[in-house]
Amino acid sequence: MTTRRTLLQTALGGLAFSTGIAGQVARAALPQGAIDSATLERLPGKQPLIKRSYRPPNYETPLADFSSAITPNDRFFVRWHLMGITEVDAREWRLTIGGDGATKPYELTLDQLKSDFEAVELVAVCQCSGNRRGLSDPHVPGVEWGYGAMGNARWTGVRLKDVLERAGLSKETVEIAFDGADRPALDVTPDFIKSIPVWKAVDENTIIAYAMNGEPLPHHNGYPARLIVPGWTATYWMKQVVSIQALRKPLANFWMASAYRIPKGKFAFADRFISQENDATTPITEIVVNSVITSHADGQRVSRGSPLTLKGLAWDSGAGIRRVEVSRDGGRSWNVADLGDDLGRFSFRTWQFGLNAQDPGPLVLMARATNRQGSTQVSELIFNNPGYHNNVIQAVTLTVV
Repeated sequence: MTTRRTLLQTALGGLAFSTGIAGQVARAALPQGAIDSATLERLPGKQPLIKRSYRPPNYETPLADFSSAITPNDRFFVRWHLMGITEVDAREWRLTIGGDGATKPYELTLDQLKSDFEAVELVAVCQCSGNRRGLSDPHVPGVEWGYGAMGNARWTGVRLKDVLERAGLSKETVEIAFDGADRPALDVTPDFIKSIPVWKAVDENTIIAYAMNGEPLPHHNGYPARLIVPGWTATYWMKQVVSIQALRKPLANFWMASAYRIPKGKFAFADRFISQENDATTPITEIVVNSVITSHADGQRVSRGSPLTLKGLAWDSGAGIRRVEVSRDGGRSWNVADLGDDLGRFSFRTWQFGLNAQDPGPLVLMARATNRQGSTQVSELIFNNPGYHNNVIQAVTLTVV
């Protein structure tokens, strides 16, 4: 039976109370208000998820539900920015492709989207930019996510570059903008419209998806079609997309000029969004290397002398995971874990590590991932006011009895 205690253990994922690196990690905790308001609730078509807000609906996946590399549709997290989420009738849905950078604007039905272009499939992690924001120290405003504002799915759709090619992009095009069917409750609230640089839009891995894990997209995950921008955070993964505009000038709305930005130079990225940079900030783009322990919750009791298999997930922006290491001594020494199947460079990678719990009392276990470019998770938070890119090494404290 799920209790508030087990729910919160799952949501928090594990807090260490030790020395060394584990002691640094120990300071991370959700705000008390986020803990008090957390409940497991069902949205239509979903298993119970952790409610973070009702309007707009923001629900995260409990860590225990990440038992495999692919996140089931009914356990996939939910993230919206606006309250007016339209119930889209696929027969009436239209995708308009135009803008001042398109020489041949046109419109597509869902059937035409599926039949007129080559179908492609891609496994990719969709992760909210603010995943783990609630663990920031000091706390920052925004949805106080724990570890579960993310998911990994097999997406089926068409290449965005093929759709854009038919529109005849002019050589002056610098960005491609996207609008969804969701609408703000108040006229003064800016519509959620995002853009990506044209070079990212025409990358063969950027797609318009209409299926998720072999089924139509769930309503709360963007039915009937959404943008997939693998390797980049989910702010660009426009749900219920209805408009694609080729722009000869950078988009200058609230969601690009003010929101989803980080201090310039704070993080090292290969994928820069140069047309949206200014002297102080740059748009958030690629996902940082990260991992999570999913098999055990903080405070869980295990039997002394019994074999224990620690399991979890690792991922990054697309370089691919080179290794995952596990520590049982507060980060003083590390041992290499076994990696699971490689489903593609944008996918979760499962890992596991076997050990015996010999000594009674607390056992602090930590996991860290390193990608093929040599980037490794950090031991201390790289603080920024929006609470983005939290990839601090996770620690889980078990009780050996």
